[in-house]
Amino acid sequence: MPSSTVEDYLKAILHLQDSGSGTVAVGEIARELDVTPGTVTTMMRHLSEEKFVDYVPRRGLKLLPKGRTSAMRVVRRHRLIELFLVDVLKLDWSEVHEEAEILEHVVSDRLLDRIDTMLGQPTHDPHGDPIPDRDGKIAASSVTTLAEVVDGKYRITRVSDEDSALLGWLDQQGLNLGEEIELSRPDHAAGLLEIATRGGINPIKLGINVAEQVFVEPL
Repeated sequence: MPSSTVEDYLKAILHLQDSGSGTVAVGEIARELDVTPGTVTTMMRHLSEEKFVDYVPRRGLKLLPKGRTSAMRVVRRHRLIELFLVDVLKLDWSEVHEEAEILEHVVSDRLLDRIDTMLGQPTHDPHGDPIPDRDGKIAASSVTTLAEVVDGKYRITRVSDEDSALLGWLDQQGLNLGEEIELSRPDHAAGLLEIATRGGINPIKLGINVAEQVFVEPL
C-alpha cells in the first residue's frame, strides 16, 4: 500500500489531470500541495520508478494505470468516509472534508467495505461527488456550474467541498443538494447572479466565484 505522502501526490495529480488538459506540470503540483518544485521533482522520479506516473522532466507527467487506480482508491475512501461522518456521526457537511483528509490514509479496505455496506453502497458523497466503485470506476457526470448556465430552473446536484466557509453559507441559504432554484438576472459583467428557491421569500445574490463551485442540472 502506498504511503500517505504518495497517496496525497497521486490524488493531487488525478485532480489536476482530470480538471486540466491531461498533462500536469511540476509547478501545478507544487501549488496544489504547497511544497517546493524541487520536492515535487524528487517525488516524481520516485513515482516514475514505481510505475505510478509517466514523467518527462521539464515536459510534465501523467498517471499510468497503476497510479490512476491507486489515486481512485484514495478518492473512494475519502468520499465514503465523508458520507459516513455526515450520515452516521451527524457531522455537518462543512466539517467533514478535513477529517476525511486524515482518515483516508488509515482506514483499512476491510473497514471501508463495512462502511460501504452499512451506507447501502452509495454512489455519491454528501457534496454530490461520485464515489468510485471497488474497481476505481466512476460514474460519468453531465452537470455544469451555475456560473455557466442561462436563465431557467435547475436542481443543485453537487458543490465543492474545499471551502468550509462556503458550505456553511450555502447551508444558511438553504442551497443544499436537491434544492430546486430559478436563475434570473445573471450579470456576468458585474460578476453577480440572482436566484430564487422554492420556499424563499427574497432572492439570493451570489458572486460568480461562488456560482463556479455550485453544480446544477436543468429541471
